[in-house]
Amino acid sequence: MTFQRTKTWKESPEPDREAKLDRIEEVLNRFPGRDFAFDEFGPLGIRSTAGSGWAEQGRPERHPATYHRAHGVRYFHGCYSIGDDTLWGVNRRRKGAANTLAALKSIRAARPDGAPIYVIMDNLSAHKRADIRCWAKKNKVELCFTPTYVSWANPIEAHFGPLRQFSIANSNHPNHTVQTRALHAYLRWRNANARHRDVLAAERRERARFRREKGIRWGGRRLAQPA
Repeated sequence: MTFQRTKTWKESPEPDREAKLDRIEEVLNRFPGRDFAFDEFGPLGIRSTAGSGWAEQGRPERHPATYHRAHGVRYFHGCYSIGDDTLWGVNRRRKGAANTLAALKSIRAARPDGAPIYVIMDNLSAHKRADIRCWAKKNKVELCFTPTYVSWANPIEAHFGPLRQFSIANSNHPNHTVQTRALHAYLRWRNANARHRDVLAAERRERARFRREKGIRWGGRRLAQPA
């Protein structure tokens, strides 16, 4: 026995939870080259963020403590090609149907051959507007929504951990322009070094965090509880 922190989780109230998870698993297994994922990461504020890095012994890097939030926030609208293992996206001032549709169009442009594609995303109301559904139907884009409180089933979630670690942690960006440049610099490096051991280790830690907190397999069923 060890002294541990108590953890909580929310159980999905959706009656079709299993059906949605089954569909996500099906498209991931059957169409690996035509699967994509989309989600928003944020809010991203302008503040000093703790982290770790190399420094002279006894002289750690110091960041000023600030309690002023005069720059507002941004949301990173991220798109992930599962088959190509490529991550891209843009910062927006807010979430919304228009920004979601713009991201979906960039995903469709990644496979311009007109064949069906599949986009995994959470069930935020801005993702399910009538204009988005109409556009998706016309352009052969199937929207695979994760159940409520089951955003961990979205494959892009594991890539937000490294994004946070390598571009937000241990930072002191003066404004959103500099912060955005840092995000895009990481994305360029990450896509050129997708199999780098540091990236893979950060992704494994993020997936392990999901499994540990949820007690379930990635995109699957609840793990058997020990006797």
